[in-house]
Amino acid sequence: MAMMSAASSLCLPPLFLLLLLPLLLAITSEAATLRITNQCPYTVWPAVVPGGGQQLDPGEAWVLNVPAGNTSGRIWARTGCTVHGEGNVSCQTGDCGGLLACTGYGQPPNTLGEFTFGGFNGMDFFDISVMDGFNVPMDFLPVPIQGRAGCVKGPRCSADITSQCPTELKALGGCNNACRVFKQDKYCCTGSAADNCSTTNYSVFFKKMCPDAYSYPKDDPNSTFSCPTGTDYQVVFCPLINQAISPSAENPVALPAPIGPTSMKPKSSTVRRIVTILAPVGSFILLTIVFLAAYFIRKWRIHRQLEMEEEEEFGELQATPISFTFQQLKAATEQFGNKLGEGGFGSVFKGQFGDEMIAVKCLDRAGQGKREFSAEVQTIGRIHHINLVRLTGFCAEKSHRLLVYEYMPKGSLDRWIYGRHDNYAPPLDWCSRCKILTHIAKGLSYLHEECTKRIAHLDVKPQNILLDDEFNAKLSGFGLCKLIDRDMSQVVTRMRGTPGYLAPEWLTSQITEKADVYSFGVVVMEVISGRKNLDTSRSEESIHLITLLEEKVKNDHLVDLIDRNSNDMQAHKQDAIQMMKLAMWCLQVDCKRRPKMSEVVKVLEGSMNADNNIDHSFVVATNVISSVPPLASHVSGPK
Repeated sequence: MAMMSAASSLCLPPLFLLLLLPLLLAITSEAATLRITNQCPYTVWPAVVPGGGQQLDPGEAWVLNVPAGNTSGRIWARTGCTVHGEGNVSCQTGDCGGLLACTGYGQPPNTLGEFTFGGFNGMDFFDISVMDGFNVPMDFLPVPIQGRAGCVKGPRCSADITSQCPTELKALGGCNNACRVFKQDKYCCTGSAADNCSTTNYSVFFKKMCPDAYSYPKDDPNSTFSCPTGTDYQVVFCPLINQAISPSAENPVALPAPIGPTSMKPKSSTVRRIVTILAPVGSFILLTIVFLAAYFIRKWRIHRQLEMEEEEEFGELQATPISFTFQQLKAATEQFGNKLGEGGFGSVFKGQFGDEMIAVKCLDRAGQGKREFSAEVQTIGRIHHINLVRLTGFCAEKSHRLLVYEYMPKGSLDRWIYGRHDNYAPPLDWCSRCKILTHIAKGLSYLHEECTKRIAHLDVKPQNILLDDEFNAKLSGFGLCKLIDRDMSQVVTRMRGTPGYLAPEWLTSQITEKADVYSFGVVVMEVISGRKNLDTSRSEESIHLITLLEEKVKNDHLVDLIDRNSNDMQAHKQDAIQMMKLAMWCLQVDCKRRPKMSEVVKVLEGSMNADNNIDHSFVVATNVISSVPPLASHVSGPK
């Protein structure tokens, strides 16, 4: 609810502050009582933040005293819960991290009651929201007190939405919100729809079932109800239709005032004049309060919706790596003081957590970095292979997005094959180069052929190949990856990756995992030749390594491409030429003629030979040279 942050985020001209100061000073600090009743035929586990949680069997009630002052929070029901020991419970809907007494919000779908007690001008604000979906019918009503003029109206959501939920929104134990399922701007009121968001078929469905509830971020602000501070409230799960709340017996019934000459005495003209003057002023102040409350409610809802989408995205993952806090990683990297390198999505810093050395990548570009973060956590966080870099943890705290990897002391492969070695180290020998290529081939083979869904890496390059002290290689950089169902031959996607390593089929956007095979072929040629694929410091005819390969193979001068800075490579010329034949097999323009990565592994291990019946044209005209920076990723994560 926007009213939760309205007072803290209010930023108005001095005149408005002066007008509102008397209102803020008038706020009362009476405590409130929440009586939570379970009328469902099954057990529910109510949760209140702040407040904790409780188990309620059918017919049971839980009375919660809300402290005096400005208090904002949420209340919801958890269902399908299993106890795992004292204080621990996992639930089908509304789970809050496995705790009985919740300290954070629950996982959708869940029907939400939202409240701010002690708000503007001594008023409470409260509502019911189905923006997180629906799991249990709910009423959120004030408890009237006999003899006192007060509130009697509150939001009701008594319909069983779950039983009528659209098929595409159905979830175990409830009904999801469309934003959560489709993650599109028009349903989430984000991006292109942030300023002109309107109802959809799904929000209309929720509104029809629960007219009093908020159904999307920019719903009618009249769905927020208000009562004087100090009012007590009754929250009922699975309420009876048209159920009324009985008045409290806190005060005796007041006797009617006697009717006589005194009570019938006309008001004086002075009183009438005062009323005439104060009525418009009071109306203006009331309208101002309502307008500001509605404005901040809408603003907060949009902001909270974005935050929850990101929190849910990583909270749902099973068996994920460790979730670090930002302060933990700041301390582990000594205030991000030891920078290892910088890439298209952010910078990488060396650190130590406990006895383990770590590498921490800080994503610093909002749109692109968020997508890379999502893709890496959801992909590499679920798979494990000796030749894939291990993601040990992540941080998704507020605006901070960090990834924590195992530390690879020798850094990335490009440092060792482009003649820029640390401490003037000698060029890699033949055996080390073969080992590195074999390890990367095995990692790609695992992604393509051994996972539940085929995973296309889509950014294979030396900068994404990391080395340990023994030059064992591991593939990293999963920010652009794409999951492909086993029954799909190809997937349509927007162009992404790094110029110089892009397969020709990117021109059509019909992509398979064979795009990685082409990129691997480019990497093989770079490793054998000890140079970049695109090197503008060379003569014009030598700028593009793969174009040069076409010329040398046709003239039978492949030996000219072997790294001349390495005596060991020159001593293994024939082996290097055989390796280049494997690279040419991988570089076939027709993706169907390229080998599987498992076949590449067999060639590298000597159990089969590379195909010699290949086309010696490896590039197409529009794919020869590009000087533009790496293309932006448009992936939102594996689907």
